[in-house]
Order: sequence, then C-alpha cells, then structure tokens
Amino acid sequence: MKHLLLINAHQFYEKISTGKLNHTMADIISEEMAKRGYEVRQTDIESGYDIDSEVQNHVWADLIILQSPVFWFGAPWIYKKYIDEVFTAGMFQGSFLTGDGRTREDPSKQYGSGGLMQGKKYMLSLTWNAPREAFGDRDQDLFAGKTVEDVFVANTANYKFCGAEILPSFCCFNVMKAPEIEEDMARLRAHLIAL
Repeated sequence: MKHLLLINAHQFYEKISTGKLNHTMADIISEEMAKRGYEVRQTDIESGYDIDSEVQNHVWADLIILQSPVFWFGAPWIYKKYIDEVFTAGMFQGSFLTGDGRTREDPSKQYGSGGLMQGKKYMLSLTWNAPREAFGDRDQDLFAGKTVEDVFVANTANYKFCGAEILPSFCCFNVMKAPEIEEDMARLRAHLIAL
C-alpha cells in the first residue's frame, strides 16, 4: 500500500477565506487517492500539529500533497511556520537530509544533493483568485511570463532540496471573481488519475 500525506494549509479569514473550497479539494484528494490504494494521513495545520509526528508523516509518505489557498502570492504564513518547524526538526533528526550535499572530499557534488526523500513525490494543489491567463504570458505584467511553478519555486525547493520529485501542480483559478468549482473538481480528479 502506498502512503499519502495531505497537508491542508488553509487559514481562516472572515469574509475572505472561510476554507470551504480548500476543504472540498482536500476531501476530493483524500477520497480519490484512497480509491487508488493509498493510505491517507491528513494534517490540517490550522487545527494544530505535533512537529515530531509531522516529521514521521513525511518519512512514512510516498506522496505529499499541499492543498492551499494562495494569499498574497504564497501559501498562508501558518504553512511557512509549519515548514520551518518540521523541516528543521527533520534535518536535526537526520530524517530529511544528510547536509546540503556538498563535501570537501568531493567538490563535484552539488548544493541540494544531500536529501533523503528520494523516491518521494510532492505536489501543489492551489486555489487562486488570479485568472489562468495571468501565468505563462509575457504580455501579462505582474508575472511577466512566469508559470505557477515559477511563482511557487520557494515552496517546492524545500522538497526538491530534500530529494523529492516535484509533480506538476494543480490549480483552481479565479475562485473569487469567476469560480468554476464543478469544473475544477472534475479537473482535480483527472489530474490525480495521472499521478
């Protein structure tokens, strides 16, 4: 049996972000991956977590999926706190990496090659108010042609640094101005089938 760690990084904000969409997407991920033979553990960061248990959840998982709203072009601050605490503990426990990969004995080793998460996969599932057209188009001033993966590289770099493979992200776009929730739910199911 394969193992999925599903991290829900939703953070409640009255009138702006109540969490219904992110919880719905997390439920779909859990349900669909269970159908595919995955045992699922879910962490809802806002409800609290035990740092050492989260380190062990990462060690246990074959696949890690972050379900998160995008607040000001990144995950909510509670996710950054979670990563700082869990990854630092994982580093000190020797669970996530053996250093940054470089050694004095072998200068050819690259920075970021000391990770112990080889064989694990990481995926982003994000809800954006930004429209799909804002990404990958050099004529759009804000992101200047950058993709979602480019915008979220600081997030995925944590996992890549520790050796995990980064999977293509899934995104719901325009969720406040012109939501297409039924279509997004169908697209998410199709995206998960391809994993």
